[in-house]
Amino acid sequence: MILQIVLLVGGLILLVKGADWLVDGASVLAKKNNISDLAIGLTIVAFGTSAPELVVNAVAASGNYPEIVFGNVIGSNNFNLLAILGIAGLITPLAVQSSTVWKEIPFSFLAAIVLFFLANNYFLADPAHLSRYDGFVLLGFFGAFLYYVATQLKVDPNTDVVGNKDYSTLKIWFLIIGGLVGLVGGGKLVVDNAVSIAQALGVSEKIIGLTIIAAGTSLPELATSVVAAMKKNADIAIGNIVGSNIFNILLVLGVSALVRPLDFNPAFNTDLYLLSAGTIFLFLSMFIGKKQRLDRWQAALMLVIFVSYTTYLVMLEL
Repeated sequence: MILQIVLLVGGLILLVKGADWLVDGASVLAKKNNISDLAIGLTIVAFGTSAPELVVNAVAASGNYPEIVFGNVIGSNNFNLLAILGIAGLITPLAVQSSTVWKEIPFSFLAAIVLFFLANNYFLADPAHLSRYDGFVLLGFFGAFLYYVATQLKVDPNTDVVGNKDYSTLKIWFLIIGGLVGLVGGGKLVVDNAVSIAQALGVSEKIIGLTIIAAGTSLPELATSVVAAMKKNADIAIGNIVGSNIFNILLVLGVSALVRPLDFNPAFNTDLYLLSAGTIFLFLSMFIGKKQRLDRWQAALMLVIFVSYTTYLVMLEL
């Protein structure tokens, strides 16, 4: 148990350092190529921070652990949206670009709705499950999202968010690749050891998926968005979360369903309702108070909702 705790702490340190490198490298890359920080956050950073979910879910799907698969993605998305944006928004109010308000946030809501209908098989008589065909549908939506991002790459020239840093191309890619390696490696260390500790304490598979693994695989998003918020880079902080949530549902679950068709427990619908409601709240927050900004009180409310719901889940298990 002591070794597992030490490895857990080591994984956390690796995550934070990896996030720091990734944000620095990605921001400088954006500046050098006149690509908006938002586009970088929605692609390179979002994919990098979603890599732990992808790895964990591919392994879980191949081992036929559907509750881990769905719990990881849906739990991670709720953690991203409510806890991470809540924490980042408490550090500094997050200004949100118009394209994020009207396009990316609604697209993340659409992804949740598509998953809800596909997994519950509302249009078929089959039991609730995510088939390989559904996986192709999710990946089709993911392709449409990537096409949209590609059209936005050189829209809205980014401001000087990285100060006077002028890294060489080699150093930029060293930071990005090293950061991604640190995030994936740190995420694996955290998840593996957290699950071992949780199982030793007798926690159920569903709760492990929705809490321990979901939070563990979302630590890269947490570290990246917190570092970005501290550096006053709201585009990376917001883009990372919204992009990761889209990646998690469309790419991670799409790939998971291709690995093996997955039975869906309708109990996860409650978590999908929370995700959808949280996304709607984020959208509406852009028109309450200062326009197109997530204020501290709104961020605090999101964090309180997440803590309250997680406490409720744990209490149900006791």
